[in-house]
Amino acid sequence: MSEENNVGSNLIWAIAMIIIVAIIAGAFYYGGFLGGAAKKEIDVDVKVPAAANR
Repeated sequence: MSEENNVGSNLIWAIAMIIIVAIIAGAFYYGGFLGGAAKKEIDVDVKVPAAANR
């Protein structure tokens, strides 16, 4: 009986570890560490309005 409980507990821990590792790998992938998100350049042109004549 004790061995059956131990096998079930080990299975639950194994599944939990797989899920945790998948979450961490997904965070690294979407964070750009593993090449998931390509960086994009944005061209911004800022113009200052002309001063009003008084």
